[in-house]
Amino acid sequence: MSKGAETKQRILELAAPVFNTKGYAGASLTDILKATGLKKGGLYNHFESKEELALATFDWSVDQLSKRWRAAIAGKRNALERLMMAVDMFDDYYSNPIVPGGCPILNTAIESDDSNPVLRELAQTKMTAMRHTLSSIVNKGIERGEIRKGVDAVEIAVVVIALLEGGIMLSKLYGDAAMLRSAQAQARKIIETELTP
Repeated sequence: MSKGAETKQRILELAAPVFNTKGYAGASLTDILKATGLKKGGLYNHFESKEELALATFDWSVDQLSKRWRAAIAGKRNALERLMMAVDMFDDYYSNPIVPGGCPILNTAIESDDSNPVLRELAQTKMTAMRHTLSSIVNKGIERGEIRKGVDAVEIAVVVIALLEGGIMLSKLYGDAAMLRSAQAQARKIIETELTP
């Protein structure tokens, strides 16, 4: 990796928590410069604008989550085990996040809902990928007889994501992990009772 690429990578790692905790609108250039230890010119040598940096840090953050998730399910072959692991991974998103501030997809989706169409589209793309991954696990489970026939894979993915992301949002809002635990318990119940053949 070249020195320029290393510097750019380091900027992403240091700026990602700023955007994920303060949001795009709330993260000032001063906050970003303080976190990265760079001067304005040094930052703009690597990113043309605050928006370009915000988009890049969002991509980097979601990529880190995806790597952790893929590593966690790598040893799981059964579809039900993979879905349960996905539910368990939300513990990390709340209590041991790779990027401080919680789930970057949720944070970006909420902040950019009406205010930033570019960020909104990027958050939607990442959420669609998450939904597709879960529904693919369900569909493969149906094909292999691990999940009962007739299950609507897309519906299951949407419900599980809504429960877990909602659980994170409530736990962060109230500072109480029990709300995420309740959402996880309901997601596990759906997997155990509605999907098992």
